[in-house]
Amino acid sequence: MSFLSKSRAWAAIPFLLTGLSAASAQTVPAGYPADYAKLLEGAVKEATVSIYSPTDAEQAKGLITGFEAAFPGIKVQWNDLSSSAVYNRVVSEAAAGQVGADLVWSNGLDLQLLLVEEGHAAVYKSPEAANVPTWANYKDTAYLTTVEPSVFMYNKTVFEGEPPRTHAELLALLAAKKDELKGKVATFDPEKSAQAFVTMATDVHIDNKFWNLVDAFGAADGKVYSSSGQIREKILSGEHSIGFNVNGAYAAQWAAKNPNLVVVYPTDYTISASRAAYISKAAPHPNAARVFLDYMLSKPGQEAVAKAGLPAIRSDTSGDNYETANKLASGNLKPIPLDASLLADLEPTKRAGFFKRWKQAFQK
Repeated sequence: MSFLSKSRAWAAIPFLLTGLSAASAQTVPAGYPADYAKLLEGAVKEATVSIYSPTDAEQAKGLITGFEAAFPGIKVQWNDLSSSAVYNRVVSEAAAGQVGADLVWSNGLDLQLLLVEEGHAAVYKSPEAANVPTWANYKDTAYLTTVEPSVFMYNKTVFEGEPPRTHAELLALLAAKKDELKGKVATFDPEKSAQAFVTMATDVHIDNKFWNLVDAFGAADGKVYSSSGQIREKILSGEHSIGFNVNGAYAAQWAAKNPNLVVVYPTDYTISASRAAYISKAAPHPNAARVFLDYMLSKPGQEAVAKAGLPAIRSDTSGDNYETANKLASGNLKPIPLDASLLADLEPTKRAGFFKRWKQAFQK
């Protein structure tokens, strides 16, 4: 069965569900198991699905409206929290026996995996599992959903000279023009951004000179920020001329609206972060949670996510996706896999060592 046929099957669901007291075999998307009809029936009876996520509701709007259009009997309750707040809330609610999230979707990959290992997630092999890369599936429990490259971004009206195209060139630039670039280079703060920590921990594994780059950044009085919006405003205003490890999914949108901003995918390697989703083990609405996850991983759901500016993990979708990002990265896109290495970097001693080394770079 083609992906197009499956997409049409999803589109037909709302019409088939309307007025039915129970889901029938006809409501099951092509390629799905026949007993999926019972899952759909249960989801419609539950009538709601609660999501915890650091992705704000506006950016998730396409995903929410797409899902509610496909399943008019199910309403999405969106809870916008920071990645660390998501983790803390999940743990505290579980301890109190009052689980509120049906599905958790976060860019704090290490914290997501920790929640899985701590027993907060339900095992569920989505019918869409075969359509995502193997490195994006953790034990049929958590799934990566997006491709978010870490890029360089500069303001062409204030940046002088040839922009760096690799991490080695950025290091050389900072070393050669430390005084000219003093206070004019920006990046994410790994102490305040879970995605930044995961990305930089991956930098350390890939690039044996990454700490040299951090040292040069610190020597140039580099500035760190906790949000994408802060970096954008600082570079757009000209206060900073260049930034690195900027979320490329956001940067592409900014550059499309502001011609002074230029995005560079490092040609030596471009790390790709993502957002992982899992179903709560004690989900209040377990059937709706499974249907939502399946939709999120389906072709229409992935295209809805991509239209909101977060490229799809699947490569068979229209719009921005893994393949388009890899081409922009000259074939050197390095996705962060959803595996146990994330937990190793989260280990307290190792994490403390990372931040000790990070702070050393800024000591005068």
